[in-house]
Amino acid sequence: MSIFDTIKKSVGDISTSLTAEVKKFRSKDLLQAIVSGAAMIAYADGSVSAEEKQKLLGYVKNSEQLSVFDADSVITIFNQATQRFEFDNSIAVGETLQKIAVFKGKPEAHIIVRVCVAIAKADGNFDATERRAVEQICAALGLDSSSFE
Repeated sequence: MSIFDTIKKSVGDISTSLTAEVKKFRSKDLLQAIVSGAAMIAYADGSVSAEEKQKLLGYVKNSEQLSVFDADSVITIFNQATQRFEFDNSIAVGETLQKIAVFKGKPEAHIIVRVCVAIAKADGNFDATERRAVEQICAALGLDSSSFE
């Protein structure tokens, strides 16, 4: 088996594992936390272009991990979250971290961060502003962000 095949299998195993975990903890609060976190990652650089919105919405809609939730609900929640970020970024960050912090100390905390990191990496680039947003999410959950690099 080539190194490429090994990496591809490893990524597939992680994706399958994450999908199973999200299914296990499926709830509306978890959906709110994950999708709000995704919007926060998208707005990490201060704005989201039309291309970024489409890319993120496409990821959310087609993600194996988030496919356990109704696609229309995911899109509705994402649109609501992005409107909050467009209106006032700092208030939206606070609201998002509040939704996420509900899962502090719970098994779902790791799932939220893992999905947000997957979304941050969806474009192939996990930049410094996205890393800072993940660090904020981890802080709200009481988790060490270095374990999600």
